Amino acid sequence: MDTRKYSNLQEKRIAKKLHGRKQLNSGATMFQKGDVITDKILIECKTKVKESKSISIQKDWIEKLKEEAFAMRRPYWAITFNFGDNEDYFIINEKLFKQLMGGLQDE
Repeated sequence: MDTRKYSNLQEKRIAKKLHGRKQLNSGATMFQKGDVITDKILIECKTKVKESKSISIQKDWIEKLKEEAFAMRRPYWAITFNFGDNEDYFIINEKLFKQLMGGLQDE
């Protein structure tokens, strides 16, 4: 299976888990950015084709995603990644993390 097929599977999985929708052509169109979109969050997906113990996160990914989320009027953004094992992890900023913590404390 090629890289694009692995990416497509991850994007579909994330969209389903988060009740969002997969962007056409992985957000490569002029007005639809990111890989998955929900009402409030723009998500960029990164996956490994083969199982790995590490992945490098690039600051450029975050900066670009922040700009795209703003342009698409989404208050939040996240990068999801996996190590080629289909277990997904998320990178979020401090603002969203604090909201998550507040929700957990309310429970």
